[in-house]
Amino acid sequence: MIALFSLSLIWGYNWVVMKETLHYVGPFQFGAIRTFFGALVLLLVLLLLRKPLRPQHLARIALIGLLQTGAFTALIVYALVEGGAGKVAVLTYTMPFWVMLLAWPLLGEKLRGLQWLAALASSVGLLCIVEPWHIHGSLLSNMLAVLAGVCWALAVILAKKLHQQAPEMDLLSFTAWQMLIGSLPLLVLAFNVPAEPMQWTGYLVGATLYNVIACNALAWLLWLYALQHLPAGVASMISLLTPVVGVLAAWLQLNEILTALEVAGMLLIGAGLAMLAVRGMRRHEAIEPAMA
Repeated sequence: MIALFSLSLIWGYNWVVMKETLHYVGPFQFGAIRTFFGALVLLLVLLLLRKPLRPQHLARIALIGLLQTGAFTALIVYALVEGGAGKVAVLTYTMPFWVMLLAWPLLGEKLRGLQWLAALASSVGLLCIVEPWHIHGSLLSNMLAVLAGVCWALAVILAKKLHQQAPEMDLLSFTAWQMLIGSLPLLVLAFNVPAEPMQWTGYLVGATLYNVIACNALAWLLWLYALQHLPAGVASMISLLTPVVGVLAAWLQLNEILTALEVAGMLLIGAGLAMLAVRGMRRHEAIEPAMA
């Protein structure tokens, strides 16, 4: 439990860190730095733990990496350029909602019972936050954040299929290799998309170390440790504190003020995700660690 709460604080506060870091570096440059060097640190951890470095099921891991690391990171860092850190965090963490919807056509898992109410609450919540009837500056940011959640959900579904076929797969090795492969398109973007020169201030150095070491190496070790000692459903439920931390940190540090409609939308999304988690725990539905 301590590992999970620590993880929520680390990942939740990082939404503010990423937002502030973009004052000193281009979004794709920072996305490439945090994922490429984060993957190298995880590979180093594999060496220190004397785990095999050779990846298994490389083609499928690569596809997951392109979605989970490449597309997801590109979308969130660009969303943070124009959007508030707290709102981007919440919209990104609608991932379980998209998993539920996409599992119907892709896995044949139909919505049942409480899932319909969760879908309704989350859908209305999304509309309240995105406000598609208003063409304003943050609309693009909102849509990018939602799309990031969709990419994350597709990666989750692919991870579920992979874990069902290869349950013996080492999750730390899987994480390291998908991150490394997913960082390669970000490196291409970093070198080809024009951006202001990087300002190697103390904040940028600190934010880079925070992302590479705390948010990747340490956080993933905490997550895998938690999955070894708690049911994956419980761990996933507690991890939903991450966007809550992001919203509170953005309010305290960045003075991001939410409208009443946005607050209502966040509460509806939170209620919908909580319904999904509670339903899974009540029905004792097993969640594959790779999917969690």
